[in-house]
Amino acid sequence: MTTAMLLTMVLCFALSVSVAVSIGLAAMLGIQASNANMLLSVKEMFSSINKFPLAAIPFFILAGNLMETGGISRRLVEFAKSLVGGVQGGLPMTCVLTCMIFAAVSGSSVATTFAIGAILIPALIKHGYPTSYAAALQATSAELGVIIPPSIPMILYGVSAEVSIGELFIAGFGPGLLIGGALMAFVWAYCKWKGWGKNDGDGRLSVGRATWQAGWALMMPVIILGGIYGGIFTPTEASAVAVFYALVVGMVIYREIGLGDLYGILRKSVLSAAVIMFIIANAGLFAFLITRAGVPDTIGRWLEAVLQSPTMFLLGVNAALFVIGMFIETSAAIIVLAPILAPVAMHFGIDPVHFGMVMVVNLAMGMITPPFGVNLFAACTVARISLDRIVVHLLPFVGVIMACLMVVTYVPSLSLFLRDLVYAK
Repeated sequence: MTTAMLLTMVLCFALSVSVAVSIGLAAMLGIQASNANMLLSVKEMFSSINKFPLAAIPFFILAGNLMETGGISRRLVEFAKSLVGGVQGGLPMTCVLTCMIFAAVSGSSVATTFAIGAILIPALIKHGYPTSYAAALQATSAELGVIIPPSIPMILYGVSAEVSIGELFIAGFGPGLLIGGALMAFVWAYCKWKGWGKNDGDGRLSVGRATWQAGWALMMPVIILGGIYGGIFTPTEASAVAVFYALVVGMVIYREIGLGDLYGILRKSVLSAAVIMFIIANAGLFAFLITRAGVPDTIGRWLEAVLQSPTMFLLGVNAALFVIGMFIETSAAIIVLAPILAPVAMHFGIDPVHFGMVMVVNLAMGMITPPFGVNLFAACTVARISLDRIVVHLLPFVGVIMACLMVVTYVPSLSLFLRDLVYAK
């Protein structure tokens, strides 16, 4: 049964069938092969999405779209530019910094790509940067949307591996700041080497004026994250607060969202959330079947026999996840693999929160690696170029993130320091 399911899924991938449908077809075949009642599929698919923490996903997606339309994104760009835009290469640094701030509310890398890319990709091109470089930079920077909390993949890992989502969120700050800082240092040095961005400071607002204009926008991550860690509301409730805040600021304070805009915003958000939920439902059925077939236990015993130490286990997992992330959507990969790999990691004495950071950072790279990198498609759509044109500029960015991944993997205190500080037992 397991072999038939895996072969079906791989064949569907090869035929360019969507990830969710491929996983669903493989799961249906598994039910038929095991002579189980087909009603089982309905039950397990419903059970996979009938979890309260998953309610945060559509709300965070809606919050990101409201921020984009309501002028919050544009003001965050101006604020970031006022801080770092005055140096050579300041505009690419602004892109990274803005994505870091936007990530503290949106939870989605694709939402970050569209919201920030629609503003910064044209600005980068206007300042003389190659279109392919602008698109590659935006796709890579937007990856921070799923690393800096709140994060949809972290919610999925927490649900799948039964780990505290609050602990995962606070653990994400260390890796997120490391990757964001490394990317900013890299683009600054790269622009110096290429001679790009000597006029990036043109039109830059003063820090005081930019902060004043972006005051309401900057309060948003403070309220959301402060409420979570202050114990005022849960991460799931925080997503609803984010929507309410973005709606009030966009409609009442900035007045850039009209009643006529709401239908388009809601429609876009519903479609995005439906796609993710459909993947979760199919992946949940798939995970249930392979778990019932004993695959996680078999893989766990094999990994314990082959990879004798935590160091080798983490190295092997990173190599496997990097390849898997290139072909399988991040959400689906986490839902299928987290229940399999997290118990094995705990057997090796690896903290499940730390292991969650390794999985999320690694699989997030799949969003910027061909052939199925969703951020790449989003950035190429905004920049109006083909995917093959950005690969050359993309490779150095992938190298920077891989180097950061090794630090995240083998320096667990980077992820666990704040967690242990806040959740001291």
